[in-house]
Amino acid sequence: MSFARFRRLGVRARAPFLASQTRRHSSRLSSCLSVSPAVREALESGAPVVALESTIISHGMPYPQNVETARQVEQIVKENGATPATIALIDGQIHIGLGDAELERLGRSGKSAIKTSRRDMAAVLSRRLLGATTVSGTMVAAHMAGIPVFATGGIGGVHRGAELTMDISADLTELGRTPVAVVCAGAKSILDLPKTLEFLETQGVPVVAYGESRQFPAFFSPDSGLLAPWSMLTPEQVARLIKTNAELGLMTGQIVAVPIPDEYAESSAEIERAIDVAVCELEERGIKGKECTPFLLERIVKLTGGASLTANIALVKNNARVASQISLSLANMVSRRAMS
Repeated sequence: MSFARFRRLGVRARAPFLASQTRRHSSRLSSCLSVSPAVREALESGAPVVALESTIISHGMPYPQNVETARQVEQIVKENGATPATIALIDGQIHIGLGDAELERLGRSGKSAIKTSRRDMAAVLSRRLLGATTVSGTMVAAHMAGIPVFATGGIGGVHRGAELTMDISADLTELGRTPVAVVCAGAKSILDLPKTLEFLETQGVPVVAYGESRQFPAFFSPDSGLLAPWSMLTPEQVARLIKTNAELGLMTGQIVAVPIPDEYAESSAEIERAIDVAVCELEERGIKGKECTPFLLERIVKLTGGASLTANIALVKNNARVASQISLSLANMVSRRAMS
């Protein structure tokens, strides 16, 4: 059974009419998608695939470190038995799986590439602009392609002071309506984490702490002081959650929150102090909206002398490893079901 068929499991279970509508919609989508040969082969054979975002390349790190990191992350996915599918919007198409030239183009473009969430996809495609997908945009594209597992650094969330500004990341609403599992290091501690978890609960999104602790990680720190609703120890447990979610026809994503590796968590206190300084500077300058995160991450890198960037790269690689193991377990489960 291919992952495209897996993606439609829940729809078929509820109504044949909806399944036929989905097939017609998928046919129209094919003109918008450019799937690399490696990713296409993996999807058609039911092999595991892991989606990867591209904003982390264009906006998350300086060139050439961004391209080097992207290639290293893709290699980690391959070494753990899955096919990487980095996603970006290029020349009027959604590219699922990038070649070296496309990664290089994104890396060199830096912040001139447009951060692309669900809201921006049609505009970027219709104008044939270069779009780097956020968590939201990557989830939309991954679901279109039939990829149910996605690895990233951290998700967006409810910003501090959102009760006045209504600044809430589109990542959260996307998780409430797009069935893709997001393997991440939790939400960045620059956010209002209690409100972020409350918002996810309202959206019906399962939040799973991965590992022996139920602590919800805060990106650079393994412990936010908040408990996740669920904890799971193995890739198989998470894969079973994803599969059951699809079989129930629940059109929600899942968060698999993986703590930063222990050896990099030691610098979390220093990074947290830098975050507080950077947040004050952000407020003083009146920076708002999608410019907040790039500004904060850049300032935190400078304030920590690069320690935050080193930790960021380490957690992204760790998340890619875990996501690959989950995707492999899920592919095996779907294959066994097809054979039974």
